[in-house]
Amino acid sequence: MNTTPSVIVFDVNETLSDMSPMGARFSEAGAPAELAKLWFTTLLRDGFALTASGENGSFARIGAEALRGLLSRVELNRDLDAAVEHIMEGMAGLGLHPDVPEGIRALSAAGFRLITLSNGPARIAGKLFTTAGIRDAFEMLLSVEDAPAWKPARASYEYAAAASGADPASMLLVAVHPWDIHGAASAGLRTAWLNRTGGSYPGYFEAPEFTVTVLTELPAVLVAAAAADRLSPPAPR
Repeated sequence: MNTTPSVIVFDVNETLSDMSPMGARFSEAGAPAELAKLWFTTLLRDGFALTASGENGSFARIGAEALRGLLSRVELNRDLDAAVEHIMEGMAGLGLHPDVPEGIRALSAAGFRLITLSNGPARIAGKLFTTAGIRDAFEMLLSVEDAPAWKPARASYEYAAAASGADPASMLLVAVHPWDIHGAASAGLRTAWLNRTGGSYPGYFEAPEFTVTVLTELPAVLVAAAAADRLSPPAPR
């Protein structure tokens, strides 16, 4: 098997974007900063639930309503609607993890086709990459808003394959979320886990083919895998 994929598919939220500033948005509205992680987890949970029941929910709508539910039990420094708006606006102002621009440029220079597949809106990814000066490295920015279902449903990855005109086996998903890795592997994609936190990978999910701790490690890992494949003896007939 050729160990060098031709299309690299990136998750966006937390994989490329640094969501840690969202805690400050909560604090600015008078809410505990630690609610940011609970909010994002709740958003994903409810999006997954809709996907499991055959629906494709809006990331923005689910995010706002989940936020409204969490904040209704908090004493805020402004009215609830204003707090929700202030926090949701923070998603459009996020930056990239420090390793991302260099890693993306290296992968693009190596000849890989780069695309995204996000459960969030494509416009957010577009703004993020344009601000960082790497938008031109991406061939297309895909969102599950235009797919039959959210990730990790098989249909979302099949949508990305159809949109890019690629065979799933020639695509490599890069994500920090094990559930995304598992979904992509189940749909026939290759996978690379970006383990930013140094955590352990859940044994109940399909294991990633590659693991890196920062994106700048990935080009060398893919080159080494391709070289090892060329040096390996052919399979017996």
